[in-house]
Amino acid sequence: MKRVSNLGLWIGLVVLAACTPQSPPATSDAATQLHALFEREWDFRLREDPFLATSIGRHEHNHLVPSVAVEDQQRRIDVWQEMLTELDAIDRSQLDASDQLNVDIFRSQLENFVEDFEAGAYQIPLTVDNGFHIGFARLPAMMPFATQQDYDNYIARLQAFPNYVAQHIEHMRAGLERGMTLSQVVLEGYEVTIESHVVDDASTSVFYRPFENIPDSLAEVADTLRQQGSQAILEHVVAGYRNFLDFMLTEYIPGARTTLGASELPGGDAYYAQRIRYFTTLDLSAEEIHQLGQSEVARIRAEMMEIIEQVGFEGDFAAFLNFLRTDPQFYATSPEELLKEAAYIAKTMDGKLPALFKTLPRQPYGVAPVPDHLAPKYTTGRYVGAPNSSTRAGTYWVNTYALENRPLYVLTALTLHEAVPGHHLQISLSQELEDLPPFRRFSYLSAFGEGWGLYSEWLGLEAGLYEDPYRNFGRLTYEMWRACRLVVDTGLHAKGWTRQQTLDYMASNTALSLHEVRTETDRYISWPGQALAYKIGELKIKELRREAEEALGDRFDVREFHDNVLKNGSVPLPVLESVVRGYIAGIADSP
Repeated sequence: MKRVSNLGLWIGLVVLAACTPQSPPATSDAATQLHALFEREWDFRLREDPFLATSIGRHEHNHLVPSVAVEDQQRRIDVWQEMLTELDAIDRSQLDASDQLNVDIFRSQLENFVEDFEAGAYQIPLTVDNGFHIGFARLPAMMPFATQQDYDNYIARLQAFPNYVAQHIEHMRAGLERGMTLSQVVLEGYEVTIESHVVDDASTSVFYRPFENIPDSLAEVADTLRQQGSQAILEHVVAGYRNFLDFMLTEYIPGARTTLGASELPGGDAYYAQRIRYFTTLDLSAEEIHQLGQSEVARIRAEMMEIIEQVGFEGDFAAFLNFLRTDPQFYATSPEELLKEAAYIAKTMDGKLPALFKTLPRQPYGVAPVPDHLAPKYTTGRYVGAPNSSTRAGTYWVNTYALENRPLYVLTALTLHEAVPGHHLQISLSQELEDLPPFRRFSYLSAFGEGWGLYSEWLGLEAGLYEDPYRNFGRLTYEMWRACRLVVDTGLHAKGWTRQQTLDYMASNTALSLHEVRTETDRYISWPGQALAYKIGELKIKELRREAEEALGDRFDVREFHDNVLKNGSVPLPVLESVVRGYIAGIADSP
C-alpha cells in the first residue's frame, strides 16, 4: 500500500492552530465520531499488544502475551484498514485545526502499520541490540508487584513465553526461505543475549527478581508464589530461550543472508525508501541524504581541527584520535566511577534546566548500568522510560562493559542526550500532555525524538557543561558520529558499501572507540534508516531556532522556544516547522 503524504496539509493546519487562540474541544458530530474512533482504536491496540499496555501503565491485560501469528497480524491489518475507511468518511470540514492534525498523524500511524506488515518486517523481529526476547526480559521492571493478582499475571506471562517464541521462530523461518533476514555478519556473538537466560537455578534468573521482595502483605502466599515462579521460569522461560538459542545456532545464523544492505532484501529499494520516510518524516532520497552527510562531516571536521590546535597537540587528526582512544586519563577505572561521573553530569544539568525551560516534567529519573545480559552487544547508553503511574522512575542506562571502550570525554554529550534535557525530559513531558489523544502522547517519532536528543547535546554548550576542550571534542565526535550515519546508512543500504568501508569511515572521522565503531556499524546494518533520524531532526531544530532568533531579536526567549518545540509531543518535522513559525508570527504580530 502506497503511503499517502499529508505533510503539506499538516503545514497549513498547524500554522492556523499556532496563530490563533486554542479552540475549546470540538463538539460537532464529526469530532464526536473522530474521538470515538480514536478511543476504539487505542483500546484495540492495547488489547492486541498487552506489552504496550503494560509499558504505559494500563494493567488490565497484564496476564496476556501478544499473539504474533500471521493470521492475527493480518486480522489487525484488516481492522486498521477498515478504520482508515471509517476515517475517510468523517467530514473533515467540521473539524477544527487541532483535530485535522490529529487525523493526519493517526492516518500516518495506521498506514505505517500496514506498510510494515506488507513488507514482511515481522520476519526480522531483531536488531543487533534488541529483539522480542530482549523486550520480554524487561517484564520484571515493567510490571507492578503489589498484589497476588499481580504475581499471578506475571506467572501467566512466563508460562506463555514458549508459544511466543515459537511464533517468532515460524516467522524467522519464513524469512530464511525468502531472504528476509538479518545479515549474518552482525550476528557474531548474538547468542549472549539469549544464553544468559538459560539457567539451571531459577533464583539466578532476571525473571526471579520479583520473587525476591514479595510484599509483607502477601506473606501467607509468598512461598507458594516463589515455588510457582521458579517452576514457570525453569519449565517455560528457560525452555523458550533454549529453543530460541538452538534455532539461532543451528538454523538462523548459518542460514542468514551474507549480503548487508536493505537493497538486497526482497523489494529492498522500496523498503529502504519507506524506512527513510518513516524515520525522517520527510520525502528525501538516499542520494540527497548521502550528500548532506558528507557536507556535515566536512564542516564538523573543521571545528574538530580547531580544538586540536587549541590544546596544542603535535600530530595529525588520526594521531589525535589514537591519543584519545589510548590515554588512560580519559577512561574510568571501575563501573562505579563511570556511573558516578554520569550521575554528576546529569545532576549538574538538572540545575541548569529552569534557565532553559519553562515547563519541566514531574517524573524523576535515575542512572543505572546496562544489564549484564545485554551489555556486550549493546550501545553505549540508552534511556528507558516508565509510565507516569509507575512506582519506578525513568532510567538512564550507561554501559559499563569493557571500560576501556567507554571514554569519559563523550560522557557529557551522552548524558545530555539520554537523560536531560534529552530523552527523559522530552518523553516525560509528552506523556504528561493529557489533552492529546493517547496515540499521540505515547508515540515516538525518531526524527523528532532523536533530533531533540542531538540538539540537547549541543545545548550543553549554552549550559556551560563542556568544561574542557576534550569534552567539547567529545561533543563534536558525537555530532560527527551522527553526520557519518547519514553517509554510512545510505552507503550500506543504497550504494553497496561494505562493512569494512563503513568501519573505516567511522573510525577515521570520529573519536569513538573501535569497539563502539564495530557495534554501531552492526546496528546500522541491522536497522535500516533509523540512524538517519538524529542528524536530520537536529538540523531542523537548529534551523528553526536560528529563524526564531533572527526574526524576534531581543524578543526571543529560549524558554518559550523550547516549550513550543515540545508542547505537541512527538510530531513530524514539517509539523514542527509550522508550530515554530506560528509561534514566531504570534510574537512578531503582538504589540
